Amino acid sequence: MASADPTWHWRAYAAEFLGTFLLVLLGLSAVIFDFGPGSPVAAWLPDPFLRRLLTGFLFGSVGALLALSPAGRISGAHLDPVLSWAFWSVGSLRLRDAVLYTAAQGAGAVLAALALPPLWGAFGRAVLYGATVPAAATGPWAAVLGEAIATFLLVGGILWFVGHPRLRAFTPALIPPLVAVLVAIEAPYSGTSMNPARTLGPAIPSHTLGVLWIYLLGPLLGALCAALATARQGRVHVAKLAHHAHDPLGRFHGPASGSVTVQLRRRVQGALGAVKRPR
Repeated sequence: MASADPTWHWRAYAAEFLGTFLLVLLGLSAVIFDFGPGSPVAAWLPDPFLRRLLTGFLFGSVGALLALSPAGRISGAHLDPVLSWAFWSVGSLRLRDAVLYTAAQGAGAVLAALALPPLWGAFGRAVLYGATVPAAATGPWAAVLGEAIATFLLVGGILWFVGHPRLRAFTPALIPPLVAVLVAIEAPYSGTSMNPARTLGPAIPSHTLGVLWIYLLGPLLGALCAALATARQGRVHVAKLAHHAHDPLGRFHGPASGSVTVQLRRRVQGALGAVKRPR
């Protein structure tokens, strides 16, 4: 498991707060600018699929740049509660850090979203300041499924990359194209959040808190399945998206052996083996 260092890592929590603030502010500003009424981007790129592809790439690029930034060097640039809990589940992040990362991410997202109404006014209000809500024809449980699948692919990709030394350096490069494709395909159905903090923020000024449960349940299920699919005994997952070697306290490196995920897989495999075993 990750280091049992008892200290509080306030600089890391502050970095997660700042990083999530910038991700939500800049990412949702891209959503508003690309899809607001009368947007010049719509005139330049009228195909909604291509516009979603562009918007997703911009959103993912913000996350990748934050991962490469000094703030990302300090905290690992999770910027998403379910990613922090996925890292905890594979043994690479302490429970205390996962809890406080989640609090910092939520606070950063809310503060960023509260800046959107004065920044974008009626232009942003027309698209609910980038809030994620299910399409009318989709329904809540279909949206949960869509969010679970999208989050599984995103978190699973990150965990796979950081779990393999030869792939780790390419983790930031994975995010923009992957998010672009997921947003382009899934956004018409669930909005493609994959991040409860990203949904919580704009849900406040847009008054869409009633659907927040969808964007908690779906991403949590997707992240858990991703952790179960990627964690292996002896594999070292690094709880950072970049600057993987910078870990002076050993806070971000933890072998999956003994982790919650590996223990759960063992129990499931044992139960399946007992069922298949002839009596």
